[in-house]
Amino acid sequence: MRARIFKPARNAMTSGMAKTRKWVLEYAPASSREVDPLMGWTSSSDTQTQVRLRFDSKEEALEYAQAHGIDAQVTEPHVRKPNVRNGGYGENFATNRRGPWTH
Repeated sequence: MRARIFKPARNAMTSGMAKTRKWVLEYAPASSREVDPLMGWTSSSDTQTQVRLRFDSKEEALEYAQAHGIDAQVTEPHVRKPNVRNGGYGENFATNRRGPWTH
């Protein structure tokens, strides 16, 4: 049984980092998906692809995989550089501005 261990990326529609702090163990599909001829739905007999386990650290996920005989592949995350401005949001409303501020 193959699986991958990774840290999920943030949602592209937001700037928040919710649900990106934990490591995820996700099983690789063991069988291909099939299209149901009557309804046209895509289905699979493999139920392991529905399982996503979350861990606080990469080491915990690796220990779980080794204890259960899972062949796991670790994908390291790309670290995002923090985007912090000097004045922050409050700079937009500063009263000590030297020149006129416009959009």
